[in-house]
Amino acid sequence: MEIDYQDFLKLDIRVGLVKSCEIVPKSKNLYKLLVDCGEKKLRQIVAGISQFYSVEELIEKKIIVLTNLKPRKIMGIESHGMLLAADINNEPFLLKIDERKPVPPGSKIK
Repeated sequence: MEIDYQDFLKLDIRVGLVKSCEIVPKSKNLYKLLVDCGEKKLRQIVAGISQFYSVEELIEKKIIVLTNLKPRKIMGIESHGMLLAADINNEPFLLKIDERKPVPPGSKIK
């Protein structure tokens, strides 16, 4: 399906920096992340990636976040965004930032 460029402009995609990560109790693969997306408050995001990434791999990692997705409760925890990842055979590969130059949290992806 094709979309118009105006539809793409509705997406608020930003660089986020994972500040904390913890396993969601009683879940098989969920993490609760607090992510710096350049806003006043850290953004809470629930992501099903614990089978593929350790807590240590995610802390202080720059990721790509869709920030204007409607909040959704997952296992009773409100999630305020979505991590963007490539999907290869149902395995997520988080998108990386080019680290040759500093890219601050909150930088807009266009």
